[in-house]
Amino acid sequence: MNAPQLDHSYADAFPELVHAAHAEEQPDPQLVVLNDDLARDLGFDPDWLRSAEGIQFLLGRGGNRTVAMGYAGHQFGQLSPQLGDGRALLLGEIDGRDLHTKGTGPTVFSRGGDGRGALGPMLREYLVSEAMHALGVPTTRALAVISTGRKIMRTGAVPGAVLVRTAASHLRIGTVQYTRLVSRDMDLTDRLCTYARQRHYPDLDTHDEFFSAVMDAQLSTVAQWMRLGFIHGVMNTDNTTLSGETIDYGPCAFLDRFDPATFFSSIDTHGRYAFRNQPAILGWNLARLAEAMVPLIDVETAQETMNSFPERWEKAQAAELARTLGTDDADIGRRWLEHLEVNAPDLTESHRLLNDDPDSISDAQWVADWRALDPQPMEHPFHIPRNHLLDAALRSAESGDLTDFHELLDAVTDPYSDHGVEFRGPAPEGFDDMFRTFCGT
Repeated sequence: MNAPQLDHSYADAFPELVHAAHAEEQPDPQLVVLNDDLARDLGFDPDWLRSAEGIQFLLGRGGNRTVAMGYAGHQFGQLSPQLGDGRALLLGEIDGRDLHTKGTGPTVFSRGGDGRGALGPMLREYLVSEAMHALGVPTTRALAVISTGRKIMRTGAVPGAVLVRTAASHLRIGTVQYTRLVSRDMDLTDRLCTYARQRHYPDLDTHDEFFSAVMDAQLSTVAQWMRLGFIHGVMNTDNTTLSGETIDYGPCAFLDRFDPATFFSSIDTHGRYAFRNQPAILGWNLARLAEAMVPLIDVETAQETMNSFPERWEKAQAAELARTLGTDDADIGRRWLEHLEVNAPDLTESHRLLNDDPDSISDAQWVADWRALDPQPMEHPFHIPRNHLLDAALRSAESGDLTDFHELLDAVTDPYSDHGVEFRGPAPEGFDDMFRTFCGT
């Protein structure tokens, strides 16, 4: 098989927003994990991807054109006007999806960094993004992780690796912000928003409709995060996609005990991106998108759409509550949230109890009232990527043993089947007090 031919519609359309970049040569690249099913869906031969030629292709060294994408972003509320792919390359598009590598070495956007990736964070993104896909959440997906044969310095010397992922696109709110910073007129922003609208929302005709569609897509995604107990950890505007897909799994984690103030990210020192803050942060990020799109959308229209955000959030949250409880009764949903806040149970196990043993839920009156509504059948996962299990699996993987990683991957990518009690329960007492997540840069 020859190297696949990729499309380059984005790079061709927006030379102002990309820089030619080349992946560095890796001393001893070895395929660590390959997503065979995704490879076939994209039209790749998994056996070819495992070959030396295929590995070079995945590393961005297969002779195809590669670029680093530019974008800006508000990071923890502060605008960084030039971020971009400091350790990643867009290989091109295939079957309507971006193919992107992460950890391939420095680019013009690296800002002094080495541009490399560490094995642990690359495996984290692989496993968690594939778990999110299995749970039905819009997300980028992982195609492969390749070890590079390098040792790179983070908190200490750790094995280097590259992640290869796909996405509906890598266009972010920060991409639109960037166009306003590199162009004094609106032509570039107009063209970018038109491209994004035609790519992701082809039935829409106007920028007003596009902005509204991005809002609804992101609201739906974040509402699903909240149902599952997912904490993104770094909801900057450069990590908020125009497609609505979840992107960048650096300091992400999941709730065990239901505590809305929970956050684990080592760089989120004040809890800006804590679990309970995610809907409000999404609203803040969307306001930055509206600012970047004015006057493609007029100020009054943008304000009206932003004013509708609380109502739209309530609708998205209600849809996920109805999915959780099998009923759209507003009072029963409100009381369930109160039950979670007051009792702080394990969120995933509580949802399973609704299926398996509702009588063990401590609020007997709520259970009686809920049953009286004759709820519809519900589907709740047995498994999420539990923080303590993933942390242990990644530590073993960094030491050369991927057994735990593959066993956990099998469980979380088939989350509605019971793979055993060892993959189900919350972390041991005290684990959350010490657990911290890191970006891996």
